[in-house]
Amino acid sequence: MLVRDAMTTVVLTIGPAHTLRQAAALMSARRVGAAVVLDPDGTGIGILTERDVLNSLGLGQDPDSERAHAHTTTDVVFADPSWTLEDAAHAMTHGGFRHLIVLERGEPAGIVSVRDIIRCWVPARRRAAAQHTPA
Repeated sequence: MLVRDAMTTVVLTIGPAHTLRQAAALMSARRVGAAVVLDPDGTGIGILTERDVLNSLGLGQDPDSERAHAHTTTDVVFADPSWTLEDAAHAMTHGGFRHLIVLERGEPAGIVSVRDIIRCWVPARRRAAAQHTPA
């Protein structure tokens, strides 16, 4: 199975000037764990995750004044839609993160998370096991 089969294509995007509270509210409303941060005048494409928001809160920072750009990961590992889910899982495990922005022709085409991969793998493994069960 490929990344294009598992990725979410409706991606939450925010700007670098969003506050962490605004970002968290949008992520909560969409029930997602990450937002793609688009900064065409600065760092380009980055990602802000729920973990980034929690780390800021844990440091006692004010979510109403902290801006997304200060907490955005900009050295992002991007996935290609043609990667296998194994490739994506390896990149996540090796890099220590749970989300990959999927780029197609240099633009965000989706996002794939650990949850997306598991959602695809579990039914596939159940089908394979059922095919090998003796009658």
